Amino acid sequence: MIGLDTNILVRVAVGDDPEQTRLAKERLSALTTSEPGFVTHVVMVEIWWELTRTYQKTPAEALAYLTSLTELATIVVQDRALVVAALAAVRDHQAGFADALIVAVSTANHCPRVETFDSAAIKRAGMQPLSRGE
Repeated sequence: MIGLDTNILVRVAVGDDPEQTRLAKERLSALTTSEPGFVTHVVMVEIWWELTRTYQKTPAEALAYLTSLTELATIVVQDRALVVAALAAVRDHQAGFADALIVAVSTANHCPRVETFDSAAIKRAGMQPLSRGE
């Protein structure tokens, strides 16, 4: 298995640097099911941020790209089922991807709740507000 960094996968998505895009596509094409690429949670979140912030892609476009990565037989996504659950929360509730992944990973690790001050994460990702005395 070969770890893949954010910039390789972003190059494939946006094609903004011809030489790096060519190399990135060649790397992905060379992956096999016996020697797949490995993508961590951090890379998935960084891809989301790069696509939506730096490249001004819509959440729907970023969602489609991340979803496509989880469906490739030659890519192993860390805790794939949790990432897929987070992507579903983004699609179904307009949650932020990072917030949705935090909730999915925390729930899988037996946390009864995730507390936050972030009102959007409370409303869309299912986090709970941190209040006085708790």
